[in-house]
Parts: sequence; structure tokens; C-alpha cells
Amino acid sequence: MYKLLLVDDEIDVREGLLHEIDWEAHGFTVVDTAENGREAMELVERLTPDVVLTDISMPFMDGLALSEWIRREYPNTRIVLLSGFDEFEYAQRAIKLEVEEYVLKPFDGEQITQTLDKVRARIEAEIARREDMELLREHYRTSLPVLRETFLASLLSRKLPHSQIAEKARTYGLTLEGASYIVSVASLQQFDDSAGSEDGASEARRVSSLRASGDLDLQLFAVLNIAEELWSKQGLGRVFIHQDHLVLIAISSEADPIGLLKETLTVLQDAIAQIDRFLKLSITIGVGEPVSKLAELKDGYEGALQALDYRVLEGSNRIIYIGDVERRFVNRLRFDELKEQELVRCLKVGTSEEVRQVVNELFDEIVRTEASYKDYQVYVIEMLTAVLKAAKDADADLEALFGGSGRIFAEIEQQESLAATRERFISLCTKLAQTISSSRQHSYKQLVQQAIDFTKANYTDSNISVNQVCSHLHISAGYFSSVFKKETKLTFVAYLMNIRMEAAKELLRTTELKAFEIAERVGFSDPNYFSFCFKKQVGISPKEYRNKSQEE
Repeated sequence: MYKLLLVDDEIDVREGLLHEIDWEAHGFTVVDTAENGREAMELVERLTPDVVLTDISMPFMDGLALSEWIRREYPNTRIVLLSGFDEFEYAQRAIKLEVEEYVLKPFDGEQITQTLDKVRARIEAEIARREDMELLREHYRTSLPVLRETFLASLLSRKLPHSQIAEKARTYGLTLEGASYIVSVASLQQFDDSAGSEDGASEARRVSSLRASGDLDLQLFAVLNIAEELWSKQGLGRVFIHQDHLVLIAISSEADPIGLLKETLTVLQDAIAQIDRFLKLSITIGVGEPVSKLAELKDGYEGALQALDYRVLEGSNRIIYIGDVERRFVNRLRFDELKEQELVRCLKVGTSEEVRQVVNELFDEIVRTEASYKDYQVYVIEMLTAVLKAAKDADADLEALFGGSGRIFAEIEQQESLAATRERFISLCTKLAQTISSSRQHSYKQLVQQAIDFTKANYTDSNISVNQVCSHLHISAGYFSSVFKKETKLTFVAYLMNIRMEAAKELLRTTELKAFEIAERVGFSDPNYFSFCFKKQVGISPKEYRNKSQEE
């Protein structure tokens, strides 16, 4: 079923359409209804419908303004306009907005169902085009640029001299010169088809034939097609498959890493939406820190992989920017050995069982190689040094945690057997991992509290928004929204509305201010919209609320 949002200010029209049309028979389910464009905007952001069926003439925001916003913010959503005006100007604007259909009032149920059938057919044709398995296989065999990808992959694992990079880029016809670079890594989530839950069965019914094929290479290639199309459209750089991942290198000629990061995150969000819409695949994208040289792509790639590891904490099917999940810039991991990198990664995001497993593997290496005592000492000191660096990086209290760095070095050295050293080391690492996890949770709560404090201090500003709060906190909007909702169980828009309504009720009870004055004091530039929101939230108008309060 495709999701449809119904928008019309006339309740008779909404109720008539809801009851007169057998929506499911035509492949749609009405996920919600709205009375005006502003209310519809909130629902579109929350529900991301496939189709919006909207009237043109409505209060607060008309259907054309709503359509312009949808086309700009949600370009994949299809729009059907209802209008009582057969005017050229409306039709002309609808064409410019690439509206699917334009239905004139009065209309009957048959006209609407015919329109729905047309829209559904176009959606399915688009999906079918994306899922043409044979076309994808042929494209995969004939267009994979092996030499280019091998060279690009080498930039992720080695720091080559610039002269060598430039020479090979010319040989392979690659344009890589720039002043800012960002490496992102996309990983497909593999589903367990044997899941027996009701949600698992429901998900299984909606999977595409592409996901059902179980062919990871083909799935990655289908994702590559979408990502390349978006990357090419924005002129961002290169996209290729590497080690069961999709690597996206963004290149800018401007020395503006922040600007490139914003553009990259925007295009990646569009990619996730299209991959979910057309391929029904779940994908998580890790984004590394911006770098300024081609030779530093290795650093950016490692940062992206580290960000990808955080899906254990942050969830899948999203973008995870390393600068959001790790507030400090850490370059230590990028120069250490692979074993040390794995140990520190596990301390940051692993479970207690994963910590034990990694430490056991490190100690098993000592047993397998039959290391000399001297080599054993150096090996353990290197491991312990990595743990202490991780503790310092997390601002952990070394005295409280380990009794001080000097004491723990002496304690490890005094262990009488490899087995005892192993168990003590596991205990230390488990304790540190739990401390880092608790600290991260505390940092989430602090971030949300700062957002709440800022909002309470500025809710009277009619221009306050998620972006303004994020600018104040110096974090990205996507990360903030996820953390805020996780901690408060509310979206930021809903929380802001609650604050404003409580302030309005207080002013109505304790002052003689008129409704339009109260509206301005609580952050509404439009008194009519304030009254509409108040009645929707409280159940009665501001005037009725004041009268009721005075009677009590």
C-alpha cells in the first residue's frame, strides 16, 4: 500500500472522500488528514507520504504554497491538486510544480479513483524501472570500471605521494583535484528472513524482489546507480563499491569544509530516501571528518568506518557523522596498529562480551606466537597504553577508575601468570567500556537539557526553529532530532508548541491581554494561527478558556 495524506479545509469533503472511496482497493492507505497547509507540513515531515491529495484554497497556507514546499523538501512525494477554479494561472503553476494531476471541483468518487489509479501506475512504473533485475545485471557486467576503483580503493588504505596520485588520476581519466574532501561509507543492512515476529512478517511482505534476491553484489550495484545519479547531479565527486560497502568521495574546489559537509549530508539524506522508496533496502552511512588533501583520504575513510560502528548505539538506516558521535577530534587511531584500533573501537562502542572477546584474541596471539618475556612485556604495555589513552580521551577519572596510571602499570606487571594478567586486563577494559557508555548517555541528557533551556528562553521568538537551536548547540539537525526525541519522546516542534500553549494559558488566566497580544508574546506572528493551534491543543478557543478560568 502507498501512503496518502488528504488535505482539505472542508470537513464534509474530507469525510466524504474517506468514506466514499475504497482506498485499499486502489492501492492506497490514508495515513492522516489535515485542515490546512501548515498542519499538512508537520504531517508530511512525520509520515513522509507517497502522495499528497490537497485542496488549493485553504487558510494559513494554500495548496500551491504547500506544493512548493513539498517539491523543495520532499521531491519524491507526488502531488494531486483539487481546485474549484478552472483558471489558467493555477494550471500553469501546477505544471511548473510537476503536479501529478489537477482535479476540478465538483468531482465524484469515480474521478478521484481514476486519478489514483494513474498515480499508482506511475509509481509502480518507476519502481519497476529501478528493479529491472536483468538490466541491472547487464549494466553491472559492462560498466564496472575495475581499474579506476582499484586505484580509488588504494587511496583509502595508503598515503601515496601527491605526484603519484596525480599521474594515476590522469592515466585513468579521473578528476580528483580539490581543496576539500569528505569520505562517506554506506553499508547495507542484511535482514533475517526467518524472523517470526509479526513485524518481521509485515516487513517480508513489503520487500522488493531485489532484496528478496539475497544477492549482495546486485543490491550494492542498484544502490550505486542511485548514489551515482545524485552525486553526478550535484557534481560532488566519485562513488564506487569497496569491500561490501559503497564509498562516496565528495570533492570541492573551495576550501570550505563546513559547506562541503552540509552539501554532502543533504545529498546523502536524499539518497537514503530514494533507496528506501525505490529499492526497499535499509542502508546506514558513516561520514568522516573533512580533509584538505588527497593523501589524507585514508584518514577520512577510517573516520567514516568508525562512524559506521556507532550504528550499534545510534540505530540503522541513517547518516552518522563522526563529528557528532565523537565530540573530540581523535587522530591517535589512524596511526596505530590494526589490533590496537580494534581494541579501542570496542572500548568505545562494544558490549562487555565483545570487550572480553577482543582481549582474549589479543592474549591468544601471545600464546600462538610463544613470545619471549621481553616481547610479552612490550606487547602488554602497548595494550595498556592504548586503554589509558582511551580513558583519557573519554575524560575518565584515572584515579577513581584504576587508582592512577602508575598503579595499574605496576599491578599488571606484578601478575604471576598470563592467565591472571588476562583476567585483570579484561576486568579493566570492561569497567572502562561501561564508564564510557554511561558518560555518553549523560552527554545526551546534557545536550537535550541545553536545548530545552535555550527553547524556554527564546520561545517568544516567532522565528525559533530546529536549525536555530542546532546552530546554538553546534550540532547537525539530524543528530539533534534523533537525540531529542529519544530523550523527551517528543519532536522539537511538538515540544515548542507545548511550551507556547502553557505560556498562553498562564497569560489568559492572569492578565487582561487580548488574544492577539498574547499570540505575539508566546511567539506567534499570526493571531489567527495562534487561535487555531490553541483550540487544536486545548480543545477550546482562547476566549472560552479565559471565561472558564474566571468562572472557576
